[in-house]
Amino acid sequence: MILDNRVQQCVVATLSARPAPVQVGPFVVGVDPTTTSPHINYATPRPGATVTAADVTALVAAFRAAGRRPRLEYVARCAPGLEALLTAAGFVVEARHTYLVCLPDTLRTPPTPAGVDLVEPRTDDQRAALVTAQNEAFGQAAVATAADVARLRRQQAAGGVAVTALTPSGDCAGGGAAAPPADAVSEVAGIAVRAPYRRRGLAGAITAATTRRLFDAGVEVAWLEAGGADSWRVYQRVGYRPAGERLYVSAD
Repeated sequence: MILDNRVQQCVVATLSARPAPVQVGPFVVGVDPTTTSPHINYATPRPGATVTAADVTALVAAFRAAGRRPRLEYVARCAPGLEALLTAAGFVVEARHTYLVCLPDTLRTPPTPAGVDLVEPRTDDQRAALVTAQNEAFGQAAVATAADVARLRRQQAAGGVAVTALTPSGDCAGGGAAAPPADAVSEVAGIAVRAPYRRRGLAGAITAATTRRLFDAGVEVAWLEAGGADSWRVYQRVGYRPAGERLYVSAD
């Protein structure tokens, strides 16, 4: 339960760092005016807080006022009665995901595939190439916007990590990132490899490099979620282990 609370507090900190966060009773809503993406604009409860039906009503109103779809992501055990309140208010469960954690003594670093360098993007062109590669790998609009680049730049400036995989020709083969740590906990996300560079061990190398940079900076717990069986195996090979459940809930 202590680990659940630390991961949940990490999410609270991440949303509180959005450009226009909104505090609603026991919730924080992470609002970013540059995008309507529900994967960026969502809410989460503070761990251990008491939540009432009136709080949920106020939360929905805050989303409406911000012009965003009501949506939450949270560690299920940190708010055991919240799901019932949300479903009573018309919310629907999108998914239940197991989150995995890695500690400094469990991290295993595989070799980086030949012909690829794993580096921190330092220019906006490099940041744009990384976001473009991530978008391509995840089946989204490939072009990185100026807002995407600025978001990654702010994340790095606040203590987050980004890793890009560069080929000898300067192409970005993929990459990953991690949020600025909160109480020595950080989320690793966006681990992506473009199709021509897959099946070479690059995803594991990117995950390990991103995680290693966190630990070198003093992070004690890195966590992430697996998008499927293949990524689950990749993360377990570099030392991540299942730890708890996160709930995704939204309303029309």
